[in-house]
Amino acid sequence: MNNNVAGFVRAQGKKLVNGDGEELILRGVGLGSWFLPEGYMWKFPEQGDRPRKIERIVEELIGSEKAAEFWETYYDRYTAEADIRKIAEEGFNSIRIPINARAFIEDGEPVRFRGNNLHRLDLCIDWCRKYNVYAILDLHGATGGQTGANIDDSENDQPELFTNAIYRRMTIDLWRQLADRYKEEWIVAGYDLLNEPLPDWNAALNSELMPLYRDIVKAIREVDQKHMIVLEGAHWSTDWSIFDEMIDDNTLLQFHKYWNNPDTESIQTYINDRERLNAPIFMGEGGENNIDWYSGAFRLFEDHDISWNFWTWKKMDTINSPCSVNRPEGWDRLVDYLSGGERPSMEEAQRILWTYLDNIGIENCTYHPEVVNALFRRAPVRIPAIFYGYQGSGIGYHIGAKADRNVGFRVNDKTDIRFVDSEREGSNFQHNGGRPWTMDQRLLVQLGAGDWLAYEFTSGNSGSGENVEVSPFGVEIRLRATVESGSWSGLTVSLDGWQLGTARPSNAEWTIVRLDESVMLDAGLHRIVIEAVDGPIQVEWIDIV
Repeated sequence: MNNNVAGFVRAQGKKLVNGDGEELILRGVGLGSWFLPEGYMWKFPEQGDRPRKIERIVEELIGSEKAAEFWETYYDRYTAEADIRKIAEEGFNSIRIPINARAFIEDGEPVRFRGNNLHRLDLCIDWCRKYNVYAILDLHGATGGQTGANIDDSENDQPELFTNAIYRRMTIDLWRQLADRYKEEWIVAGYDLLNEPLPDWNAALNSELMPLYRDIVKAIREVDQKHMIVLEGAHWSTDWSIFDEMIDDNTLLQFHKYWNNPDTESIQTYINDRERLNAPIFMGEGGENNIDWYSGAFRLFEDHDISWNFWTWKKMDTINSPCSVNRPEGWDRLVDYLSGGERPSMEEAQRILWTYLDNIGIENCTYHPEVVNALFRRAPVRIPAIFYGYQGSGIGYHIGAKADRNVGFRVNDKTDIRFVDSEREGSNFQHNGGRPWTMDQRLLVQLGAGDWLAYEFTSGNSGSGENVEVSPFGVEIRLRATVESGSWSGLTVSLDGWQLGTARPSNAEWTIVRLDESVMLDAGLHRIVIEAVDGPIQVEWIDIV
């Protein structure tokens, strides 16, 4: 698929279009922990959970002069040109850049930029233009804090943006100045005004959110008529009840999705609001789960024509982000000190921190291509059987008889989804730290004779736009016959309408069957359909290997 990066992005009814008027789906990654370092991405405890705390501990350990050197190097290396080049090579067409106001501007009014981060932002935008990747500017930490938690770097765990008139004026003026600076930059896709404002325990302030959005938009439009406005709902960007009207005709509505069912039912309210408000919608932040969840959730967005952005590109010692920063030797000494343990010497702390600076460059990270493959559902990839197509009956699946049970997942489809081996009654898609699902979380689909399921996946570099031949692939399926079905049950398997063969389990035990036929796949979108012969038969996953 071509990445369609060309000219200013704008909303056109329920769609996004590029500068050539072509429909566009944003497929991106967030640059988490760059301008707003997050403690969990450093494997730090609560005592180092946000930028101001991390800055404090670094200065405490190595002194103000070395701390200043540390941060200048950190900002230079955490996101560099090589990161944007790799993001583009993988087929992403956009990035979301989290901005912490405190890292860019002086305290107090008037709003004055300070330091080198504005220049670094300019450089990143230049790289985006060079590699054909849209940039979304995301105010992740507004002055005073819009959330009142570690994620916005708030000082007092309060959303003081909404209670302090100075912070409010500063945020409006910050956006006016950013818009004036980038008003001619077509590679900037839009302005994400506030990240995850007002969780439910601060819901008493929800009535302040839309008036603030209106004032920010008014200030932006005084200097910039071209760029798209991106608005997030309240309560971790999940509550869209605040959107009672559209305040600008070039607006993208954003929701976030973590740790829950990757099914249509879970996002139906946003799909309904797309119709109600006649506006495009954006899953602007989601991830922090395992790669099986990714292969379902991000296909869900694709099937519903929803732009998406994965969180996050890089963090320490991880298996569920593309880039894993290798943990420096002795890092636990810093963690222990934050938790009240013995203080490392200045020399030891500097050695550990400088090793960290060496490790954050992408060339020194451990790279996980399987994460990106899961996001794009790109071969080689494993697809859990429960993540068949989300386009509805007759397109994504067909069943002859509706199931009389459900596990709280894809309930409207009425397919027969069960646990592989569990006494649970409801599905659980918690993150597990990125680890595979435990046995009591794993699910299967049971098919009767003539039932079929369809799975779309991609091959080759999703962003190349080239019709290139890639390595040969095969198909493996984990399945079993039920006791009542006998050994003759099986599945016919077709790829892009061409029959690959039949997969039959040898008995009622779980069996991995590899089809004899292997195929050369052109770059692009492909479709596998499995159909039950006789039955019932149970399927746990399909692996494109």
